[in-house]
Amino acid sequence: MNRRAAGHTEWCGKDHRCGLGEHRSDEIVVDVAGRSRAVLVRVRTATGREHAEVRVRVALAPGEVAARRQLVGLLGDLRETVTRAAIAGRARPRRAA
Repeated sequence: MNRRAAGHTEWCGKDHRCGLGEHRSDEIVVDVAGRSRAVLVRVRTATGREHAEVRVRVALAPGEVAARRQLVGLLGDLRETVTRAAIAGRARPRRAA
């Protein structure tokens, strides 16, 4: 994997998406027709820091109570997902040989 601070990466879209020092991948789309859609883009900033940018759209129930229940569940799931990703990205101490 190429993670140089300058120049395009292997995963970079290498087109108009790259600008202002950022490099952006092609969109990865997960689509459940009529129900939900998620779009993930990998981004590397001008400082070399990499991020995942995620947009999610979920169809809500027509009733207010049910829609709010969906939103509460979605926020809880997102919190768990973001926390899990942050923990996985932390450096781990090396084991003594």
